[in-house]
Amino acid sequence: MLIEGRTLAPGWASGPLLLLDTPLSLWGGIDLADGRIVDRTHPQAGACIPGHILAMPASRGSSSSSSALVELARAGRAPTAIILTAQDPILVVGALVADDLYGIRIPIVTIGTADWPRLHEAGAWTVDASTASASLRSGGASRSLPDDAL
Repeated sequence: MLIEGRTLAPGWASGPLLLLDTPLSLWGGIDLADGRIVDRTHPQAGACIPGHILAMPASRGSSSSSSALVELARAGRAPTAIILTAQDPILVVGALVADDLYGIRIPIVTIGTADWPRLHEAGAWTVDASTASASLRSGGASRSLPDDAL
């Protein structure tokens, strides 16, 4: 299965999908030490994001989410990629800074709201955000390519 999207932050990743029912703020919503969702009001509270492609309709909250994403990357606790239905410049800044400071690419892509339900059809995805037009393919392996593979 193939879903076309738009690249917001470049990269390539594959792995299991963590599909969130509602938006999440990375600042205060995630434990930066272990990558668990600690927002007690969130339906997926307790879920762990490291090693997963994080899909949520949108992010929520603070402009400090960019700093939180950078810290998650530094600690090795970031998602391998992020899929959204709405553009989020705050998360994009975090992904770009993580790449610049630590050489850790966290691709961020948007897909159409009509394609959102299709994410449920597979537990693992490959995200190719190496061009302006991103592609998501079902059945990804649980790894990320090195940055020099792009």
